[in-house]
Amino acid sequence: MISLHQVTADLGHELQKQKLMLATAESCTGGGLSYLLTSIPGSSNWFDRGFICYSNSAKLDMLEVEPLVLEEFGAVSEEAARQMAEGAIKNSEASVAVAITGIAGPGGGTADKPVGTVWLAWARNGATTRAHVDIYKGNREEIRLAAIETAVTTLLAWLKQE
Repeated sequence: MISLHQVTADLGHELQKQKLMLATAESCTGGGLSYLLTSIPGSSNWFDRGFICYSNSAKLDMLEVEPLVLEEFGAVSEEAARQMAEGAIKNSEASVAVAITGIAGPGGGTADKPVGTVWLAWARNGATTRAHVDIYKGNREEIRLAAIETAVTTLLAWLKQE
């Protein structure tokens, strides 16, 4: 079984091969994805910056998420995740971005958005932004780690398809 660290290193190689810089926009993972990315030696060659936007005001200020999106759909939504990823590109030197927003628990869930609901979005200059929702099981750390793993593995697969 391949390790998450190895998949992350493979992602770095793919980004470097394609001469792309990556930015992250994280809410529920609190910078965990950026920590993983920067654990790879040489990541400064392909990782530009990470935005940790835990509050709605940070999403508005740093990523330019539209207030109406947060009011109408909420921070844990496809619309917010897409705008977070696109905002990360717009406010960085990156041409590729990953966004994660969700409810890691143990509280905060609702009938429509239970604990474990996580929206992820992947944006790239010149491509349609992709988004995906998962409902992860487990405790707070397990949910956060699962979201980080999905972000890395899905971005790597997408880049290899392009």
